[in-house]
Order: sequence, then C-alpha cells, then structure tokens
Amino acid sequence: MNAMTWWDHETKSIWSQPVGRAIEGQLTGLELFLLPSELTTWANWLEKQPQTLLMSNELDRLGHWPQDFDPDFVIGLVLGDEAQAYYYEDVAARGIVHDRLGETPVLVWAEGSDTGVYSRLIEGATLTFRLEDGALRDDQTNSTWDPARGLAVDGPLRGQGLRQLPSLSSYDWAWEDFFPEAGFYEPAESE
Repeated sequence: MNAMTWWDHETKSIWSQPVGRAIEGQLTGLELFLLPSELTTWANWLEKQPQTLLMSNELDRLGHWPQDFDPDFVIGLVLGDEAQAYYYEDVAARGIVHDRLGETPVLVWAEGSDTGVYSRLIEGATLTFRLEDGALRDDQTNSTWDPARGLAVDGPLRGQGLRQLPSLSSYDWAWEDFFPEAGFYEPAESE
C-alpha cells in the first residue's frame, strides 16, 4: 500500500509502519503500542534541546531535508476504533483546533514546523483554549500554556500537563489507504 515496512529479524515478521501491525510472519496481527511523539524540524528541536545527540547514517543530508510540509500532509489521530486526520495547513492557519474523537476532547496545534496533539481533559474538566502571543490560554482558569509541551506555565494550573496523544504524520492519500473510513476534519462554518 505504498508505505514503509519493517523487518523483524528475530521472528521474521514484516510490520506495517503506518499502523504498527505485523502483516506477515510469526507475529501477524500483533499491533505495537503507539507512543506520543513530536513532529518538528531538526533546527527547531536543536534550538529547544541543544544537548541532543543524533544517530544518523546520513548526517550530510540534515540540512537538505524539507523544512515545510506539503499541502497534502496530514496529522493523523487514532484512538481505539476512532480515527481522524487534520490537514496541517488547516491547523496551522487556525493555530489550534478543538475537536472530539469518540469520547476524548482533543486539541490539535500547529505552528511553523511544530505540531502537538493533546487531550483537553484536566482533572475531569474539558478545557477550551485560545492562542495569545504564541501561547495558549484556557478559558476555564485563565492559565497560560506552552503549546509545544502541553504544559501550564502560569496561572492556577501551573505545572499541570495536557496528556499528549499519539499521532501519525502522513500524506492524505496514504492516510486514506490505511484508514479509509476515518475521514478528514472539516471546520465548522463558525471557525
């Protein structure tokens, strides 16, 4: 389906990269647990984490990798049996998107070459956010949040963190191949 696969030398299983499931071999059908991750450029990462060490076979190519996302690039979110894709350009144009995937209220954030996907639940309450000068501010407590880390940096919720949700980066056509029933987020007329 036009996607990367991994070869498991121990069990000789082949794994699908987009869904993290063994598609052939001894472990066929087994699915890996998807961990939250951060999508960013190397330059942005290094600015925030200057002590980072990099292991790469293609160190000379680091400066040549694209720094911008294609128009058909999506941020994919899969929670249990629910899935939804968000066009990066749509999210970046708004800064943030409030949505609900199944029972989970979600926040999708994009700025420059950085993205984040979080649950909006804190202590049983669903927060709503607005962007102010590159930071998030929740309407419920007026706390200020760092959108890249999902961390409250000022206000009554200072020190609290939004739960980061695992997301996938993909092209829209690849998302449709692997999640044909999921669809794409469409903003309401009032957004």
